[in-house]
Amino acid sequence: MEASLIRPAAEVVAQRLMERAKTVEGDARAVLETTAAMAGDPSLIKAAEKLVVDQSLTAARAVHQAAQKFISALQAAGGYMAERARDVQDVRDRVVAELLGLPAPGVPDLASPSVLVARDLAPADTAGLDPSKVLALVTEEGGPTSHTAILARSLGIPAVVACRGILALEATSLDVDGDTGQVRESDGKVRTAGTGKKAVWNGVGLLKDGHRVKVLGNVGSPADAAAAAAAGAEGVGLFRTEFCFLDAAEEPTVAEQTAAYEAVLAPFKGKPVVVRTLDAGADKPLAFLNPAPEPNPALGVRGLRVAFDRPEILDRQLEAIAAAAASSGADVSVMAPMVATAAEAAWFVQRVRKAGIKRAGVMVEVPSAALSAREILQVVDFISIGTNDLAQYVFAADRQLGGVAALNDPWQPALLRLIAQVGDAATATGKPVGVCGEAAADPLLACVLIGLGITSLSMNHTALTGVGAKLATTSVDICQLAARGALAAGDPASAKLAARAPH
Repeated sequence: MEASLIRPAAEVVAQRLMERAKTVEGDARAVLETTAAMAGDPSLIKAAEKLVVDQSLTAARAVHQAAQKFISALQAAGGYMAERARDVQDVRDRVVAELLGLPAPGVPDLASPSVLVARDLAPADTAGLDPSKVLALVTEEGGPTSHTAILARSLGIPAVVACRGILALEATSLDVDGDTGQVRESDGKVRTAGTGKKAVWNGVGLLKDGHRVKVLGNVGSPADAAAAAAAGAEGVGLFRTEFCFLDAAEEPTVAEQTAAYEAVLAPFKGKPVVVRTLDAGADKPLAFLNPAPEPNPALGVRGLRVAFDRPEILDRQLEAIAAAAASSGADVSVMAPMVATAAEAAWFVQRVRKAGIKRAGVMVEVPSAALSAREILQVVDFISIGTNDLAQYVFAADRQLGGVAALNDPWQPALLRLIAQVGDAATATGKPVGVCGEAAADPLLACVLIGLGITSLSMNHTALTGVGAKLATTSVDICQLAARGALAAGDPASAKLAARAPH
């Protein structure tokens, strides 16, 4: 009896989210549709039903425990995947509330225009905010790759995330600057009610002077791919393949991997998709890899380094990627994570060529790779800069640790100077270089990156419209002026001001 309650409750939650999605457009709609798809995920429903049968749990307790298993796996993966755990928590809480007959969790209706302060907001809650009632949003939590601020900005709502101590502040009014990230007590006067009109983008990455820059999506699941396609992505600049391996006791077969990849590639027939090979290891443990404990996993055997010990796993993944590319019709390239030297890049390219895949590239996440970009570009077809990890290693600052978050600011001039070196190397060799980290999702910073020689930008689907619309208002000359100003700055705030001046 209890098990039979779970699927109807999940379907009700999914239907409510879909109904909300119909009332909004663009990025907000895509987020709500993605969350609705997660609510109806058969794997979560079946796992909860099995717990009821096997352990005699109540339906609500079973949903909570089943979801927690998914959440733990995502959090163990770290980085972007850890951020997705918040989405699963949101779905879990909604389904449990439905089973218990409680009001759905979320943001209460606001009686008057207000600044909304919260510990954290689920993406679906952010997507459902009414810009006429929410003057600004401030959250105490939220990581550097959280799309809460990006989504709020797409709705025209100034937002500041990871504002430590905001919940302890006793204030009746706040001034919130979404551009600088400053939050302070206010005199209660409303100085601005938003960031202006919602961004509009025609789906083509084109500067006003005709310069072409591909605006691509970052995806890590079929739901992500559908959302990116719906938001107008010109392709995929980063396809994270870890979703196929998470919580797997054994390595998925080539056939299983092929089917999983086909589901992600399907919306992008005839469009470019860059697939990143498995990024796992001691820092993102997978059961079938059986990694040995390491004192400092972030500096250990991870990414491509795993393949040096287990090349057969990489070869089978490349076989599956090649098969999925052929059947889906997507224009597929592959790249390796955590490459440190040109020799490592050459080793990877050789195996990619053997698998029959035409284009091979590498991620630049390690300072040595950035400093060796010219040599690496001699053996690869393209480079993609992962600014999140690159910043972490440049500044020796864990990007998941709030106490050093300021060092991981993508506006740090030292980071921009390193990106400039990679851009110069790509220009000199005539090969493309993209950015697929959080930096690409900031419209102003995207302009700076173009000025540094970046040829493609890849981001969460919630940022596509804002970035694409911004590019249409600028030119290469302006981007280069902004880049020169940012490079000469002494700190992130000064870099932003210098970049904004030409615009």
